[in-house]
Amino acid sequence: MKPFLLVIAVTGSIAASDGLWAQPSFSATNTSFGRFGPPPIISPEVHADRTVTFRVRAPKAGEVRVSGEFGDKVMTNDGTGLWSVTVGPLEPDLYGYGFSVDGFRTLDPANSSVKPMRSPTTSMLDVPDDQPLMHDFRADVAHGTVRLHTYPSRALGKLRRLQVYTPPDYDRKSRTRYPVLYLLHGSGDNEATWTALGRAHWIADNLIARHLAKPLIIVMTDGHAAFANPPPGSGDERTRNRQAFQRDLIEDVMPFVEASYRTRTDRESRAIIGLSMGGGQSLSVGLKHLDRFAWVGGMSSGVRDPEQMFAGVLGDAQATNQKLKLLWIACGQDDFLLKPNRQFDELLTARGIRHEFRLSEGGHSWPVWRRYLAEFLPRLFTK
Repeated sequence: MKPFLLVIAVTGSIAASDGLWAQPSFSATNTSFGRFGPPPIISPEVHADRTVTFRVRAPKAGEVRVSGEFGDKVMTNDGTGLWSVTVGPLEPDLYGYGFSVDGFRTLDPANSSVKPMRSPTTSMLDVPDDQPLMHDFRADVAHGTVRLHTYPSRALGKLRRLQVYTPPDYDRKSRTRYPVLYLLHGSGDNEATWTALGRAHWIADNLIARHLAKPLIIVMTDGHAAFANPPPGSGDERTRNRQAFQRDLIEDVMPFVEASYRTRTDRESRAIIGLSMGGGQSLSVGLKHLDRFAWVGGMSSGVRDPEQMFAGVLGDAQATNQKLKLLWIACGQDDFLLKPNRQFDELLTARGIRHEFRLSEGGHSWPVWRRYLAEFLPRLFTK
């Protein structure tokens, strides 16, 4: 556990420094505060009743808003350039949010907890419960380790990064081999988001400690293989990115992981799932490579033209069903991608492909995806 905590501590320090340097762009010097400037801002401030107060100093702004997985709120100027608003009470969970200053999206400069992204604009808010949640760190359970890697992608001709979670007993049981889950992020995020905001490692720790999930290795890679951020609505570019990601995963990531870690390499010991863009990638890679993956899932998946994309799988239901241990598709009823996910579910049903469709409350958000991961892990690698 120590190596991962050290990495997070370093990352948090960098983010805090960036936030302090960035703040003057929204703050003019106010001589009424003296030579040292205005006092430090506390934001976000979580109160005992689980309401949360956000604050940001922007004396020249005409409108400031805060928005996140809890909604969108207009903030109020106190007359000195300090904007604030109180929201909630919020359900105990981990949320992403950001400020909009006259239409410019920015992090909370008073908060060093930053969501890992290609272009970071989201801060993180933790609203605790009286009892630990499934994604919380618990001192009374054994913890695994998250290792960081840079690897040469020969398929893409560049250096790439990935994170690998190993279960609590990995270093102690030196002869044991473990099944592997490839866990993919959404558009705009990167290989660190599933640990920093998704807390996949602590979810796995807590489930393993309760004997609800098998000890496993989790591999988290960078889903942006062809470019930094796919242009919104650009189907051709998204297809190119998905194809490049598939080459990198099959030709470089999997061989690297299997050479570096004690993995089980039979298809029944490999699973893949992702969210949003990563959901489209996981379904595409998994269903097109059933010789490598027996467990396939997608959360709020970006599914486009599935009849053409999965023609081979759909055309032979008997062969597909024999190879699949589990095909699991989940989406929130308020998710903007619900319609294509419903259509994919209906298409699979019509073609006789055995699968599960999980419809839940919630939208396109991390509180939903963390719950999905906690539901999916116990289903894996069972008989």
